[in-house]
Amino acid sequence: MSGVPFEKLVGLSQDEVVERQKRDGFNELPTQEKRTALVILIEVLKEPMFLLLIACGALYLLSGEFQEAMMLLGFVGVIIGITFYQERKTERALEALKDLASPRAYVIRNGEKTRIAGREVVCDDVILLSEGDRVPADCILLHAANVSVDESLLTGESVPVRKSSTEDASTAIGKPGGDDLPFAFSGTLVVSGQAVGIVKAIGTGTELGKIGKALESLGEERTPLQIQTGKIVRAFAITGGVLCALVVVVYWLTRGNLLEGFLAGLSLAMAMLPEEFPVVLTVFLALGAWRISKHGVLTRRVPAIETLGSATVLCVDKTGTLTLNKMTVTDSVAGDQVFHVGTEHDALPEEIHEVVEYSILASPVDPFDPMEKAMKELGERTLADTEHLHAGWTLQREYPLSQDLLAMSSVWTSASGDDLVIAAKGAPEAIADLCHFDARRLQWLTEKIDPQQSRQTRSGRGARAV
Repeated sequence: MSGVPFEKLVGLSQDEVVERQKRDGFNELPTQEKRTALVILIEVLKEPMFLLLIACGALYLLSGEFQEAMMLLGFVGVIIGITFYQERKTERALEALKDLASPRAYVIRNGEKTRIAGREVVCDDVILLSEGDRVPADCILLHAANVSVDESLLTGESVPVRKSSTEDASTAIGKPGGDDLPFAFSGTLVVSGQAVGIVKAIGTGTELGKIGKALESLGEERTPLQIQTGKIVRAFAITGGVLCALVVVVYWLTRGNLLEGFLAGLSLAMAMLPEEFPVVLTVFLALGAWRISKHGVLTRRVPAIETLGSATVLCVDKTGTLTLNKMTVTDSVAGDQVFHVGTEHDALPEEIHEVVEYSILASPVDPFDPMEKAMKELGERTLADTEHLHAGWTLQREYPLSQDLLAMSSVWTSASGDDLVIAAKGAPEAIADLCHFDARRLQWLTEKIDPQQSRQTRSGRGARAV
């Protein structure tokens, strides 16, 4: 398809799609097998703590302590029910998230544009991308108009990167990260612009799929608490069994009554088993999973709470994507006034209102770019009761960011239709050019952007003048 204008691309035929699906499979990431309710229940019952409690209840029944046995086994049933409910709830939530995370794709097939499920995308599909789309597969961009993509999922960098295009669809796909590359990667988010691409990798062949495949190879390890509890259970079981057998033999040899010896041995074994210990541990872990679920954190396996609670140091190489992965406005300048904007401020000085107003007008109505989102959030929070928000205005035209002019502009018509307003935002030098700044105003702008550099420049000029 090298050199073919993107408007004339016809895409794959249905037969070609079927052939590629047979060859490469569906565009899906590797996932663990779905855990059914029975599998979850068996995994819960296999825990040494629960086995110990059930053994205690069985011994009570054998010794004739029916009331004690029912009380203990009833309590065990409640604990098992809590643990089972928590893990089953998490499993259902993960299944729902998996369905939600499967993006739909807009493709060209047989010369027609059609919307399909992301899993049905195949290699060599022609896909159409626009602002707000999740890229369904790794692709090479044949056309890109002011495209920027959030690749933080793969690189950890929260700032979107610019994308370029290439006429050579046979180009090998590089690695994520870096501006002006003609590659888009599965799972990343288009925050601005429109693009047309040719799919080159799907499923486990994508950069995201390689990460998922590596994670799939990791085995599940038992937590320190599970290991220690297992050792305690084995130690008490072996000791109790040996002493029970010893008491039975001694009682039988000395008194000749095997049944009474057996009952005495069971009594000694039950006295040794610490049934309260596994009860307390299980209840606390279940409560921990319930508490963090209130903060939107899912616990797939309850014992993981113990591992999380024992963490003392968390080492990371990024903070922006680890926390909220969003931007906020911190400072605003109007004239010679600089105002520090904090999240606790619900009002701004009147001098700052117009700056915030035009930052919103210069941005899309429903923004995806983190910086534009931050501007809109600031305006909605601080200008809600002012005349600076214009829900009734009509957007007439947008002038997108380009390599020749690093600014984007929006033309608005007021609600009455009498006024025409143009709002622009972008690189300082581009805005200065649009506003026809003279040398004095340009110097003022430079000082506000980088006061230290401005002072150095003036100092250098003074020295040369002397």
